[in-house]
Amino acid sequence: MSLARKGRTQRTVDYWPGFVDALSTLLLSIMFLLSVFVLAQFLLSREISGKEDVLNRLNSQINELTQLLALEKGGKQDLEDSLANLQASLASSEDERSRLQALLDQGTGSSDTANQQIGDLTGKLDAEKQVSARAMSQIDLLNQQIAALRSQIAAIEGALQASEAKDEASQTKIADLGRRLNVALAQRVQELNRYRSDFFGRLREILSDRENIRIVGDRFVFQSEVLFPSGGNELNPEGQAEMAKLATAVLDLAKEIPSEINWVLRVDGHTDNVPLSGTGRYVDNWELSSARATSVVKFLISRGVPADRLAAAGFGEFQPIAEGDSPDARSQNRRIELKLTEK
Repeated sequence: MSLARKGRTQRTVDYWPGFVDALSTLLLSIMFLLSVFVLAQFLLSREISGKEDVLNRLNSQINELTQLLALEKGGKQDLEDSLANLQASLASSEDERSRLQALLDQGTGSSDTANQQIGDLTGKLDAEKQVSARAMSQIDLLNQQIAALRSQIAAIEGALQASEAKDEASQTKIADLGRRLNVALAQRVQELNRYRSDFFGRLREILSDRENIRIVGDRFVFQSEVLFPSGGNELNPEGQAEMAKLATAVLDLAKEIPSEINWVLRVDGHTDNVPLSGTGRYVDNWELSSARATSVVKFLISRGVPADRLAAAGFGEFQPIAEGDSPDARSQNRRIELKLTEK
């Protein structure tokens, strides 16, 4: 016995589990960051899509108003040209009246004829003045309409600027949300990793004297032979003793983990690749691995571990940790794995 203890004490320290813990933590962080990035991109795309629709409608309205303004300007120019023609005609008529009045004053020609011509010319001048007044009224109306159109365009441009400012504010909020989520995730990952390390440390102390219980990555691995009889799922006395130690460690750790960390202890059942005969209780290795994982979970519940902090899964022979069909490889693959993780 003393030689066996001396052999165990001289074993070198295995740094591989710590390396795997660090690597798994890094992978979890990267996956969360990618999830946050995808969420931020989704929210941003929805926000931008809505803004683009509003901007398109506003641009369409601006184009329509611009066309109306161009038409109004064209009509105004036509009226101004007509007014200029009328004013020129009025000036010509006034010149003609002046000429006739001069002839009348000189006594040239018949006074009646001159007076008749002057009367006709005066009537034409009045008609032209009325037409000119109507043209001026239409020009005033067009100026009012143009001013109203310009006010609408200014209001639309203001709405566009407000929309762009709101879009920038939304993008800033999304970036801030992503930063906060990253910080929160990093804190949760660090806390869970710390408690996972504490949990593994306690299990190492409790189960360190068993060579058929080992650590693989971020999981504790129990060989099935320690817990179950061959082909069965009922915990044997030795297995119950080991699971009782595990329940104690879980309950102690549950008191220390903050309530906001949504943790769970996952129990995974695995078998070797030897097919079942089909004449026993279980049809295949799927059923056997699931039944063994469930048996462990139920035992832990009976020892006070909350059911909502436990999960059972069966993987059959499809997740081996040792390749090959040798007796040693098959023995390693027949196992129960425990992993402390988040829901």
